[in-house]
Amino acid sequence: MINQPIGVFDSGYGGLSILKEIVQQLPGYDYVYLGDNARAPYGTRSFETVYQYTLQCVKWFFEQGCPLLVIACNTASAKALRTIQQNDLPALGTEKRVLGVIRPTSEIIGHYTKTGHIGIMGTTGTIQSNSYVIEIEKFFPNLVVSQESCPMWVPLVENNEYQSPGADYFVKKHIDQLLKKDAAIDSILLACTHYPLLMDKILQYMPKDISVITQGTIVAKSLEDYLQRHPETAVKCSKNGQRYFFTTGDTADFNNHASLFFGEEVQAEKAMLM
Repeated sequence: MINQPIGVFDSGYGGLSILKEIVQQLPGYDYVYLGDNARAPYGTRSFETVYQYTLQCVKWFFEQGCPLLVIACNTASAKALRTIQQNDLPALGTEKRVLGVIRPTSEIIGHYTKTGHIGIMGTTGTIQSNSYVIEIEKFFPNLVVSQESCPMWVPLVENNEYQSPGADYFVKKHIDQLLKKDAAIDSILLACTHYPLLMDKILQYMPKDISVITQGTIVAKSLEDYLQRHPETAVKCSKNGQRYFFTTGDTADFNNHASLFFGEEVQAEKAMLM
C-alpha cells in the first residue's frame, strides 16, 4: 500500500461493527482492517498470549504504512494496549499512535445512568482485567460498577448460532446473573464488539427500563475528536475513501461472516504475520 490508511484491528469479525461506524462518521479516510481469525477468540487467552498476538498485529499494521491504529477489540485493549503504548511504541516509532476502545467508552459512560449504577458485560479476559472498573473510576469515581463475563456469547456469534434457540439460554443467564449483583443498575455496556449481533435477544430478556450501550458510535466519535485535536496525525492519514480487508484465517470464511458485522460485502486478503 502506498497510502497511509487508518488501521482497525480485532481478534475476529467483531471489530467490523466498529469500522462500520467509523466509516459512517469519517467516510473520506482510507482504512485497513485486520481480523486475527486464525487465533481467535482472544477472550479466554492469557495476558501474555494476548499481548504477544496483539503486538504482532500492531507491527503488521505499521508495515502497511498505518500512522494510526484503533484496537477495536476489548480483550486486546484490556490486556495489551497499555503495555504496547508504554513499552513498545517508543521502539516501533514515536510518530505512530495506537488507540483502544476502553478509554473513550469510560470517558462518557457516566452520562448514561441516572441511578449511578452500571453493568459491564464482556469476555472473560476483559472482565478479569478490571480495565473498565479502573478507567471508569478515573472519570466517574462515584459510579457503582458491576461486571459479568459471558464466555459463550462470542462463540455463539462466531458459529452463526446467535439467532438459535440455544442462544436464549446463555443470554438470559448472564443478564439475570448481572442484575442479581446490583438491582439498581439502569445502564449496561456491551463491552465486546460481537455482542451487538445478539441485540434482539438481549433486549428480549433485558428489563425495559435498562438502557443497553454499544461502542461503535462512541469509538467513531472519539476518533473524530482525536483527529481534530491532533492535526499532526490526521495529516498523515490518506483520504481516498478506500477500504482494505485482511484476515489471518480463511478468506472465504471471513467474507461470508463479514457482511453481518460491516453491513456490506467485503473481499479480504490473506495476511501473513511474521
